[in-house]
Amino acid sequence: MLVIEDHPIVRDGCQRIFNRRPDIKMVEASTATDGLATNKSFQPDVVVLDIGLPDASGFDILPKILADNGKASIIVLSMYGTQSFVTSALEKGAVGYITKNDDPNTLLVAIEKVRNGEIYLGQAVAQTLAMKNLSPSVDPLRELSERERQIILFLGNGRSLTEISVELDLGYKTVANAVSLIKQKLNIGTTTALVKFAVELNMKAMSPG
Repeated sequence: MLVIEDHPIVRDGCQRIFNRRPDIKMVEASTATDGLATNKSFQPDVVVLDIGLPDASGFDILPKILADNGKASIIVLSMYGTQSFVTSALEKGAVGYITKNDDPNTLLVAIEKVRNGEIYLGQAVAQTLAMKNLSPSVDPLRELSERERQIILFLGNGRSLTEISVELDLGYKTVANAVSLIKQKLNIGTTTALVKFAVELNMKAMSPG
């Protein structure tokens, strides 16, 4: 079992959950780079993967994990449960997706399911997809690249453009240009309006209902 997650509190929480199961040995990584190296050497059967890693998006490394370790079943564990994020994860090869708002025991259930060759979605994610299937509206994030979606994620989490540039190891101008392109794609006039959109999007993703 490999957990790729940059927050120490979350990694510690995962370890406490896995301590209940003697058949689960957990190794951990806090960056995408370390995660890829550990996956290659350790060859875990299950990888729990965060999306918002400091040096790369989890979306970016998901195919690389599978290329280096064909037996790995990948469960995305994220703060965000929007339809576009879930769809993208599944399209790239993930077989599980749960949010950090799900019950902690959900992680153990997800591991059991994917080890048995099944796909597992947490309750919040399943509800989001069910509601989306009932809605005729088009998901606006479908037009965005993975990097642009990650910038939206950071904006909705209250990060400034300077903070985002540091998190993603990009130049400030590169992030500012990306934000301008996002506004064009989403037909949003100002950066303030884009931030408001991102915050509302994240609130919907974290809402239990």
